[in-house]
Amino acid sequence: MSQDIKQVLVLTTCPGSITAKKIAQDLVANNLAACVNIFPGIQSYFRWGNKVDFAEEYLLLIKTTRDRYPEVEQKIESLHPYELPEIIAVPINAGLEGYLHWITQNTK
Repeated sequence: MSQDIKQVLVLTTCPGSITAKKIAQDLVANNLAACVNIFPGIQSYFRWGNKVDFAEEYLLLIKTTRDRYPEVEQKIESLHPYELPEIIAVPINAGLEGYLHWITQNTK
């Protein structure tokens, strides 16, 4: 990630609403994320153990900063039931200046 990009969007999937809500609540309550959106009903097809598998999951869109990402990753791993959870950070290259500032202010 470029040093000049301050905000990131982190994506993770969860097996159910209880896990998704727990991760979202914990990240926001601890100022690791400014906002977490939960999308139910994601259909995931993936290769696991030399076979193609399928799962109904919840997708979390987590708005945070590059500086807080290591803590976000650690927190998700500690709360997640999967052996290998999906945790992907995407830099936010552009956005409404006020909103990006809000993300930074709410992750301090």
